[in-house]
Amino acid sequence: MAAAAARTLRIGLIPGDGIGREVIPAGRQILEALQSSTNLKFSFVDLEAGFETFKKTGTALPDKTVDVLKGECDGALFGAVSSPSTKVEGYSSPIVALRKKLDLYANVRPVKSVKGGAIPVDLVIVRENTEDLYVKEERTFTAPDGTKVAEAIKRISARASSRIGKIAFELALKRASLRGAGAASPLVTITHKSNVLSQTDGLFRETVRAVYESNPGYSGIRCEEQIVDSMVYKLFREPAYFDVVVAPNLYGDILSDGAAALVGSLGLVPSANVGDNFAIGEPCHGSAPDIMGQGIANPIATIRSVGLMLEFMGETDAAAKIYEAVDGNLVEGKYLSPDLGGKAGTKEVVDDILRRL
Repeated sequence: MAAAAARTLRIGLIPGDGIGREVIPAGRQILEALQSSTNLKFSFVDLEAGFETFKKTGTALPDKTVDVLKGECDGALFGAVSSPSTKVEGYSSPIVALRKKLDLYANVRPVKSVKGGAIPVDLVIVRENTEDLYVKEERTFTAPDGTKVAEAIKRISARASSRIGKIAFELALKRASLRGAGAASPLVTITHKSNVLSQTDGLFRETVRAVYESNPGYSGIRCEEQIVDSMVYKLFREPAYFDVVVAPNLYGDILSDGAAALVGSLGLVPSANVGDNFAIGEPCHGSAPDIMGQGIANPIATIRSVGLMLEFMGETDAAAKIYEAVDGNLVEGKYLSPDLGGKAGTKEVVDDILRRL
């Protein structure tokens, strides 16, 4: 029987700012290495976005980047973006805009400790990616008493909440199937603050619960709720309790960055921005200007994000090879970057993982 034809995938590479320009090339190396052990071939296109792009061109997300992603690419990797903490006229986050333009409505962030880690953690935070306070509808005005007031719109829709709920429950089923017979039942924890925000968070809570209750296929999933402040407390006290956590945009952002502390570093935590037909892998760390150019950035969050991107493109076997190689690097501990207490540079970590692939 003739061998199946290789699948060729075109990947957009968007380094962004800071250490994004050091870790995205590592992601490309991993994909290139996979070509020798899988039935996959990759081609690449370099694209621009970020604060440096804004300073050069006046736009943080060029139309060309969006057009190429939509018209030519099967998936993409996004490095990091430097978002100034003070207002810069005309600038807004390109990754937030990209999620909206490509309708990447779910941000999926696994947080997992490796064998032998001090704290057993194996959970996924599923964050709604298109609305909440991130709609960026803000205004500043002067109150009748002459004081300045700033306000922001928090938008929650039934459509977005339903979509993110479905992703969360489907992920819970997938994770349960990978754990196999005899494992604990899958658990989805809905996080909200509907005791205070009864209309917005209330709608999120009600809609996600309705997704669960209306689908007989989810009957084997346990579904619980946590108010976001108690969720933070319990996440740090009992991380092993959680399986899949689903949350509106802001809470999901905060929880996923906080959860990274449980496994030692943001440099380990990947994410995927996911829509119905496209996925962008994105490490959870920022642009880290304090270590930019020193060759010591941890590439593992990016490498794991490559795996996540491939998972959502249906290439689960290739993704598993990446996860196994990364876990081997971390368990052995010979080549660890400084954020993990080691002395290895970016290149040494990448080279070790490539050897394991």
